[in-house]
Amino acid sequence: MCDHHFRVSQQDHSIHTETLKPAQGSAIAKIVGANAAKYDKFDTTVNMWVFEEMVNGRKLTEIINTDHENVKYLPGHKLPPNVVAVPDLTEAAKGADILIFVVPHQFIVRVCDTIKDHIKKDAIGMSLIKGVDASPEGLKLISEVIRAKLGITMTVLMGANIANEVADEKFCETTIGCTDKAHGPMLKELMQTTNFRVTVVEESDVVEICGALKNIVAVGAGFCDGLGFGDNTKAAVIRLGLMEMIAFAKVFCTNCPVSPATFLESCGIADLITTCYGGRNRKIGEAFAKTGKTIEQLENELLNGQKLQGPATASEVHQVLTQKNMVAKFPLFTAVYEICFNGHPVTEFISCLQNHPEHL
Repeated sequence: MCDHHFRVSQQDHSIHTETLKPAQGSAIAKIVGANAAKYDKFDTTVNMWVFEEMVNGRKLTEIINTDHENVKYLPGHKLPPNVVAVPDLTEAAKGADILIFVVPHQFIVRVCDTIKDHIKKDAIGMSLIKGVDASPEGLKLISEVIRAKLGITMTVLMGANIANEVADEKFCETTIGCTDKAHGPMLKELMQTTNFRVTVVEESDVVEICGALKNIVAVGAGFCDGLGFGDNTKAAVIRLGLMEMIAFAKVFCTNCPVSPATFLESCGIADLITTCYGGRNRKIGEAFAKTGKTIEQLENELLNGQKLQGPATASEVHQVLTQKNMVAKFPLFTAVYEICFNGHPVTEFISCLQNHPEHL
C-alpha cells in the first residue's frame, strides 16, 4: 500500500451545539496536514469538511483557506496551508484513501449516508468519536456503525488529548486501535509528531470503549468536587471507575481479547485522569452538585449549548446493562445515570463509593 500516495480527508463538523469540542478537528488537522506535507507516501492536500457559517461577515471556510486559521473554534493557531476547508461533505470525502471522523456521534449516521456512494471502497477510516450507540440489539461502538454503513476498514484514535494543548504542541500521548497490522505503521506516521506520540495496539474495541466510558467517571469526579470532597475521594472515583471500565470491556468487547495492558495506554488511565481533573464533564458535574440545576440548564449556561458526552453515554450504557440484567455490577455508572436523569440526590454518589462491591 505504500507504493502510492494516500489522500486524506477529515470530517470536521464545526457547530457550537455539538457534543465534541469543535476545536478537536482543527487541532488534528494541524498534525495531519503537517505530516501529509512531510512524507512522500501521502498526498499533500488534506481536505477538511467544515460546516459553513458566517464569522464577522465572512464564510468560515474562506477564512480558513485564506488566513489558515479557524478563528472561531481554534483561534491563534495556524493550520498548514495544505489543509483545505471544504463546505460540501461529498466533495471533501471524494477520492480519499483515509477518512478521519471527528463529528458528534449523533450525526454519524447522517454523515455516512451522505458519503457512502462517493468514497473509495478500499478507504481506511479512523474515528476520534468518543461515544457509544445503544439500541434494542445492544451496544454498538461508533466504529461499528461507520463500518456497517460504509463497508470500510475502521481504526480508532483515543487518548488524553485536550484540543488546545494538542494545538499548542504541548507534549502528550495517544493510542491508535488498529486490528490490521499492515495499516498501523502508516497511520502512526500520519499522526505522530515530536510532541504527539502514538502507540498502536490491536485491541481496537477496548481502545474505543475506554474513550466513551471515561466521560461517565468524570461526571462522578465532578460530583465529588461539587460536594467538597478532596483528592483522596477523587482518586477512589478514578480507581473504581477504571475497575468498572475494565469489567464492562470484558463483557462487551467480544471481538478481541481484553488485556489489562491496554488500560495502561493513553486511551485508558491517562485519558481517565485528564478527564477527571479537567474538561467539561467534570466541570458540569461539579456545577450540578453545587447548584442543583439540571444538566441541560448547565450546558446552556456554561457550555453555550454544547452537549456533554458523559450523561448521554451513562444513559446508553444503563440501557444496555438493563437489557443484560447487569445493573448491580456497575454501581458507579448506574449512580451517575440515576442522579443525572432520575432525580436521585447527588449525595448518593458517595454512598455508591462507600458500598462499592470492590470493597467486599
